[in-house]
Order: sequence, then C-alpha cells, then structure tokens
Amino acid sequence: MERKKFILTSLLAAPALALGKSVAAKANNSSKDPFVVDAGKSRFGEVVKFLGIHPNDLKISSKDTDGQLSMFDYTGLGKVGPMLHIHLYQDEVFTVIEGEYRFVVGSETHILKSGQTIFLPRGIPHTWIQLTDRGRLIYFLQPAGKMEEFFSYMNTLTERPSPEEMDRIHDEHGMKVVGPPLTL
Repeated sequence: MERKKFILTSLLAAPALALGKSVAAKANNSSKDPFVVDAGKSRFGEVVKFLGIHPNDLKISSKDTDGQLSMFDYTGLGKVGPMLHIHLYQDEVFTVIEGEYRFVVGSETHILKSGQTIFLPRGIPHTWIQLTDRGRLIYFLQPAGKMEEFFSYMNTLTERPSPEEMDRIHDEHGMKVVGPPLTL
C-alpha cells in the first residue's frame, strides 16, 4: 500500500515540479546584473527625441525585463503632447517630475503637477499636453510591448508621415490613433 501511495504522490507532483522549474528558469533569464543609467542618457546610448525636439530617454529596456516592463524619462521643452491613442496591450504609468500636464483618459480630464502619478489602463483612449514651458515625466509601460521600437522608428523619420502611414506605424507597434493631440 505504501508503494502505491508513493507512486501516486510522485505522479501528481511531477507536473508541479516541472512548472516550478519552468518558472525558475524564466526568473533566471530575467535576472541580469544591476545597472545605472546616468541623467540625460539612454540605456543603450540611443538619442531619441519626441517630435524631433524633446528628449525621451529609455532607462529600463524590455530587453532587461524579458518584455515585462520598459521605463522612459521624457523632458518636455514645449507645450505639446501625443495624439489621442490607445495602447492595445500595455498599461502606462506616468509620474510628473517637473511642470504641469493635462491628461485626458477616456472621458476624464486630470491636471497633474510635480509628484503626482496617473495610471492609464490599456484599451482606453488617452493623451496629454504639457502646460508649462518645461516639464519632465517618468513613465512605465507594462508589459513593455514595442514602444522602444516605435520611438526608435519615429526618430528616424525626416518628415511627418501621412495619416494612413501613421495609422500603419501605430498598428505595427500595438497602438491605434483615435484623435488629434490636445491643444491649449
């Protein structure tokens, strides 16, 4: 009877042990050496400017987190923001470090000042505009998705894409444009 119990217990435990090893292997793939990214620098040295002007430095890459997270440090040098858009697969979290911003998320409008944080769930149209001459945001995307590639690609463009081309670019990177940027 004890032998039967041992065999049954072993058979039932095998899937759990395999799953545990799989989870541990994934965790080990994610655990990399710690690193520091200096102020005004990007993780891999790439200089990316939003709208060709505003530094948008990658601080933590999807490559560092097995696609689970990416983090950017944006410095706004003017009163602009992105088009109204939807992230199909990522949540975003913004923290205002400097300046003041108006965020529109779905039907809600929020004015954020230094020290405030806003959570933007995936699937909800959103945008923002900087209200001060200078501003700074730290923001995360989770999971990381293709935002790094999106910003890198947009940074290579020498002229503004047509609306159709802009739709295609956003679609290829897991987003959808649903309206114009905010104005003051």
